[in-house]
Amino acid sequence: MRIYAVIDANVLLSAMISHNRDAATTRVVRAVLAGKVVPLYNYEIMAEYDEVLHRRRFNLDEEDVRRMLSEFVRLGVRSNRVPVADVVRDPKDVVFYEVALSKEDTYLVTGNIKDFPATPIVVTPAEMIGILVELGVLDGMEGGGAAEEQG
Repeated sequence: MRIYAVIDANVLLSAMISHNRDAATTRVVRAVLAGKVVPLYNYEIMAEYDEVLHRRRFNLDEEDVRRMLSEFVRLGVRSNRVPVADVVRDPKDVVFYEVALSKEDTYLVTGNIKDFPATPIVVTPAEMIGILVELGVLDGMEGGGAAEEQG
């Protein structure tokens, strides 16, 4: 079973700056790096990741950022946008929603759930972990060790 998800930039950033291996954001990104979730992306999403992860105030290591972005491309599927009339609060977030709609049964994992239409595909990181556990993709006790790539 392949689980597809568009990972919002805020989730990726949160996972990269977190020191909590059990945080939902960290667990979602580890699931991606372990090949348990296939990320969907396009050029605009990768550019947003790059811009957010390079913000000076987060002081992320350049090699860690490069490795994370490379892994998302290597493990992911490039997808096109599916234009929709749904209202998305922030124009920069529209691409995440439209790419999530490009493949059936894809989730949009975001920390800003209120910025998107209330649909079953838009989930928080904690909800995504619950879905993965329910589907048997993750063990409910799985907190650490899934992938040692980032933390």
